[in-house]
Amino acid sequence: MDYRSLIAEVPDYPKPGISFKDLSPLLASPPAFRDAVAALAAPFRGQGVEAVLAAEARGFLWGGAVAHVLGAGLVPIRKPRKLPRPTYSATYALEYGTDELHVHVDAVKAGGLVLIVDDVLATGGTARAMLDLAGRLNARVAGLAFVIELSFLDGRAKLAPAPVHSLVRY
Repeated sequence: MDYRSLIAEVPDYPKPGISFKDLSPLLASPPAFRDAVAALAAPFRGQGVEAVLAAEARGFLWGGAVAHVLGAGLVPIRKPRKLPRPTYSATYALEYGTDELHVHVDAVKAGGLVLIVDDVLATGGTARAMLDLAGRLNARVAGLAFVIELSFLDGRAKLAPAPVHSLVRY
């Protein structure tokens, strides 16, 4: 399927010089969404993935669907003060400052196999933070799956040696 034709490019959003990749048209197309979810899950079928870790907010859309296909649970990775019970946190760099992600300390059993899913791999900061959280949970990581990879930003390098799967590369 030609996913690229269903990704709207929005120039100068959220600031001048950025070409935002909007996945809304792909999400709105039932056959394309169904196919993309299956394609994200495909490399990890039969591996025994127990949980999908997905970051808010757009990652939840993809992570929940992939978890369903794999017969796995969904673990929400949230911003500070969004989860009600004790959490582990990971801080990561932004262009101007830092941000933080949290996961419940009991989100997966030690040694459980997890898959990290998000919409876009850019600089790798968010994905690296999710990998770090998986490590804090003592989980094994099957890999990371993204709809879009902005390969010119080299985020994949921050995730080595974990396997990275992406559907569309720019």
